Amino acid sequence: MVEMEPRSFYKTARIVEQVRTKFKRATDRGEPVDYVTFVPDGEPTLDVALGREIEVLKTLRVKVAVITNGSLLWREDVRQNLGKANWVSLKLDAVSEEIWHRINRPHKSLKLKTILEGMLKFAQAFEGELTTETMLIRGVNDDPGEISKIAEFLVLLKPSKAYVAIPTRPPAERVMPATEQTINAAYQLFTGRLGGVVEYLIGYEGNAFAYTGNVQQDLLSITAVHPMREDAVAEFLNNAGAGWGTIQDLIEKRMIIELEYQGKKFYMRKLPAHGLPGRCLHT
Repeated sequence: MVEMEPRSFYKTARIVEQVRTKFKRATDRGEPVDYVTFVPDGEPTLDVALGREIEVLKTLRVKVAVITNGSLLWREDVRQNLGKANWVSLKLDAVSEEIWHRINRPHKSLKLKTILEGMLKFAQAFEGELTTETMLIRGVNDDPGEISKIAEFLVLLKPSKAYVAIPTRPPAERVMPATEQTINAAYQLFTGRLGGVVEYLIGYEGNAFAYTGNVQQDLLSITAVHPMREDAVAEFLNNAGAGWGTIQDLIEKRMIIELEYQGKKFYMRKLPAHGLPGRCLHT
């Protein structure tokens, strides 16, 4: 059952201690850490302790980022918690109710108008860096009219960066990215309304995954939130001094699964269907 009410999932002290350990391992190995990012298997603002966790993590003298779908920003307590972050990314795939339901499949109690109003309230008060991501899916939200409406809303939101994206990793369901012509048209339209803050997020983002000392734990942590392409896994294992048998072992233990997307193999952590913080309100 999808959770709608923010609640506590983990003890703040446990999260901070685990981050502190990872942070030290990374810095000891000379790995740069730009941000500690909240990007769980679901929606991070469902964690009622998010604000406190951000505050404590900042004591490590590192910036904190949160990637959110914005579903709960109509709540003042959520806006206050999220506002403590240094960098926030909001998902904005549609501003029309019908299209929003098709692409994001929200909880039945959520209302798009209320969410959009919450986003605007958050943006007006947020003192950090606000970015947005709009993923264009062929035949769903790539209509010129919808793209224009999204651009109009972004003008009100005033993000420091607005990304035009397509699926580059295995999505929940088989979908097709918007065509190159549509992506370019969206970019040109967004740029015309927002200026030079618009960027593409349409290519493979590379293989720069940090190794912090325990190859299996690192792979499980990364693939829990970020499917890794086969060449990225191979490079990671090479940097860690490990062989492909590590992945085979995790697959045999049913801890990682192999997927194929657009002719490339990806590896993703096999996750339980319940009991994790931040079950998705919409994706």
